[in-house]
Amino acid sequence: MKSSTMYSSFAGLALKIVGLIMILSSLLDYLILIIPSPGVSPLQNEWQLNLTTQLVDRGVIPMVGIAFLIAGSWISNNSGGSLPERKSSITDLRFWAFLLSSLLGLLFLLLVPLHFNNVRIQSNQAIEQITQQAQQAETQLETQVQQIDTLLEDPQQLERLNQAIESGQAQGEQLQRLQALREQLQALKTDPEAIAQRTEQAQTQIRSRRQELEQRARTEALKRGIRIGLSSLLLAIGYSIIGWMGLRNLSS
Repeated sequence: MKSSTMYSSFAGLALKIVGLIMILSSLLDYLILIIPSPGVSPLQNEWQLNLTTQLVDRGVIPMVGIAFLIAGSWISNNSGGSLPERKSSITDLRFWAFLLSSLLGLLFLLLVPLHFNNVRIQSNQAIEQITQQAQQAETQLETQVQQIDTLLEDPQQLERLNQAIESGQAQGEQLQRLQALREQLQALKTDPEAIAQRTEQAQTQIRSRRQELEQRARTEALKRGIRIGLSSLLLAIGYSIIGWMGLRNLSS
């Protein structure tokens, strides 16, 4: 009986030590995470997203530590076979554990709308950037088509191109580009409809690529929002239940 009591006391002490270490190391980790690097503003959307993701991904560690601490306290209080000595709330580790659990529950609950809002902002920014890149590509395409039309409509431009090739002034890679341009212009001159067809094909490719990238950005935002948002909500529920039920039981 005595050895069993000593074993129970040791097990309770070990659980409390492990729980305290997990809680304190997690709080230290959280404190380091919330301090932004030099040159980084806490108001930046990307920093807030990374912070939320890391907090949620590590959110279960303090919960396990609190569970170890509570289990260790329960084993220690019931290992002697007599009624446990009543302690003041200030000196009872369980009180601080339940209070911390309640605060963490509130923290993870507040992170849910913050994270969804940041994901929405980041998704809108990504889609806007994709739209701008697609518009720039179409503008460049229109400029190239106009330049080709100008060359085809102006015989002098074609003569200058032929002179530049035949004079030998252009060498190497530049000569190859000019020759390729002349061949393209000659082919387009014999088939004027080819310009419209190639332009339409290029525009179709640009728009298809734009739709693909926009859909990918929306999908990634949805996946990130659901994973972190729901995980944060579950952590908030778990911490709140542990905290409020524990404080209520201690008060009674």
